[in-house]
Amino acid sequence: MPMMTSRERVLRALTFQHPDRMPRDLWTIPWAEQNRPETLAELRRRWPSDFCYAPNVYQPSSVRQGDPYDIGEAVDEWGCRFVNLQRGVHGEVKEPLVTELSEWRRVRPPLELLPENPTAARDTVARAHDHETRFMFAACCPRPWERYQFLRGTENAMMDMMDPTTEVRGLLSLIHEFYLREYEFWVTTPVDALPFMDDWGSQTALLIPPPVWRELFKPLYRDYGDMARSHGKAVFMHSDGYTLEILPDLIEIGVTALNSQLFCMDLAEVARIGKGRITFWGEMDRQHVLPAKDPEVGRRAVREVARHLYDPAGGIIAQFELSPGSHGPTAIAIFEEWDRVEAEARVSLRRV
Repeated sequence: MPMMTSRERVLRALTFQHPDRMPRDLWTIPWAEQNRPETLAELRRRWPSDFCYAPNVYQPSSVRQGDPYDIGEAVDEWGCRFVNLQRGVHGEVKEPLVTELSEWRRVRPPLELLPENPTAARDTVARAHDHETRFMFAACCPRPWERYQFLRGTENAMMDMMDPTTEVRGLLSLIHEFYLREYEFWVTTPVDALPFMDDWGSQTALLIPPPVWRELFKPLYRDYGDMARSHGKAVFMHSDGYTLEILPDLIEIGVTALNSQLFCMDLAEVARIGKGRITFWGEMDRQHVLPAKDPEVGRRAVREVARHLYDPAGGIIAQFELSPGSHGPTAIAIFEEWDRVEAEARVSLRRV
């Protein structure tokens, strides 16, 4: 099979049309740049990513202050104040902006960020260096549940979901309308995919009852997916934790690729529901596998995922995040093992 560009490879993997190899995607945060620079350099040299992000075409924020990855306080573009105790990771909201639901109309979505000249912004995206060779994500990421938490605080947000009053629905709608405005711009650019995210799982279950999730959030995600697909864009979603209960819903609303913590769930059941119907965008376990001092733990984890989800026709992306606690040799062993899995599969196909 002739060598494909990264973009061709990802498109084939997403449509189960036998890419020349599995696409790769390495996630990092500033912690990795500061604490694992040698490992990061080796991973990028040996396994360059098949993905890239569109350039930032947003306007400056008049509200944002500080660096959310530095020790201290930072304010984001919505006015939410984050407190950080560890350099290189993202802080948390300790004092919610909306302490009383009756104040929800005071929230001001950051409309000032949206491109002032959409035509010029589209041209900037079209001229991006990697556009023709790598699979490009839009430089946005709607997160309605997490944004609600940032505005209300996690405890308040969880209680609100169990009694979705007019005020609760009003605040959710305000958040959602802003994200739709973002998507309205990005679907007119030459990006390949629009991402969105929300961390929905604890270690063992969804954070709210699935019927509540289906009533309040599934329609929002359906809107994102419908808008993206109507313009020929793929839909990529990330959600940490146990999300098996809503995997059929995500497939139903047309999520193209899902990044989830596979090791929180029964891999056999994940495969039964989703294999061949959705692309699994990683990932390797960040709690137990990546911090392991024995690289063999990483190799065994790859084999476990491959046993359930790997298919030479596509539907899987080799991905993980180099995050706090990650052991460099184990991270390298993970990509090495994926190479072995693919080499063995090619040998088997030739024999057939």
